[in-house]
Formats: sequence, C-alpha cells, structure tokens
Amino acid sequence: MVGLLIVSHSKKAAEGIFELAVQMAGKDHRIVAVGGMEDGSIGTDAMRICEGIKDANDGDGVVILADLGSGILSSQVAIDLLEEDIEVVIADAPILEGAVGAAVQAAIVANKYAREYNT
Repeated sequence: MVGLLIVSHSKKAAEGIFELAVQMAGKDHRIVAVGGMEDGSIGTDAMRICEGIKDANDGDGVVILADLGSGILSSQVAIDLLEEDIEVVIADAPILEGAVGAAVQAAIVANKYAREYNT
C-alpha cells in the first residue's frame, strides 16, 4: 500500500491530522506524521522528513502532504537526500482534507486487493 507522510511546521498539527487519517483508514496502513523541529519548535527538517519517508514506505511508494511552502521545499530536499529508490510524490492538496482522502482511498484499494487475491 502507498504510505502517507504528513509534514507540518507544528508537531501538534501533524499529530492531529495523523489521528484523523488513521481514524478513517485504520491502523493497518502506513501513515506517518513529521511535525516541527527535533527540539519541539516550529519548522520543518529535511532529515526528519527523509526518515519519515523511509518509515512510511512499505514498497509501494509514499505520498507527502505538507502544510506550507517551506514544508514542500524541505520535502523536496528530503527526497534528494534519499539513498533508497523510493517513489515519492508531493501531493498538491490541502493537508487535512488531502490526508483523510488519501488514507481512505488507500484503505479502499488495499481492501479491494485483499479480497481479489485473498491475502
């Protein structure tokens, strides 16, 4: 299943969006939130986002949803820092609505695949 990475300047915002997305998709899906800086301050960190991409990936790639322009820039830098060959797309979507919608769609596709192939 495609993993989702929620990138926000705020740890609390990222955690809240994560909570909503997991509620809609279920806990069996790869959804990761990276919010704020390591010390808890506001901002985005390309290295933390890079780790988030790795954590969200289960082999089918990762969709990133970011809150602001510099979050997108930090995500682009993180993609460049990846040593692994992971397919990553930065979604042009609102972070909250996009995360919930993507989580639901990923769950639908995963459930359909499981029914078709009895996995």
